[in-house]
Amino acid sequence: MKLPCQMIVWDVLPAIRAAIAEELVNCGLNQQDIAKELDMAPSAVSQYLSKKRGYRIVFEDDVKESIHLLALDMKEKRVDDLSARICQICVQMREEDQKCLGGKSKS
Repeated sequence: MKLPCQMIVWDVLPAIRAAIAEELVNCGLNQQDIAKELDMAPSAVSQYLSKKRGYRIVFEDDVKESIHLLALDMKEKRVDDLSARICQICVQMREEDQKCLGGKSKS
């Protein structure tokens, strides 16, 4: 049995990071800059962009929009607390009951 927290760590957060990396590429950043922005190794960014990591979740449109807006803010250096913004996206997903809850609906 996978706990919801396990799903968040193993599936949701990597998917969010992958989506952010993809959006940052679309904004014109290179992998080195993305790695610095996300505080990770360039090889991890490469794995996200090549769909070797963080590919298991398909986001709803409003979550995609939140990720897009976050990437734009990151590009323009308007993000003071990246962790908080990523947490907001994760909460948004949980509120919509996307895969984070193991496919079970909230009661």
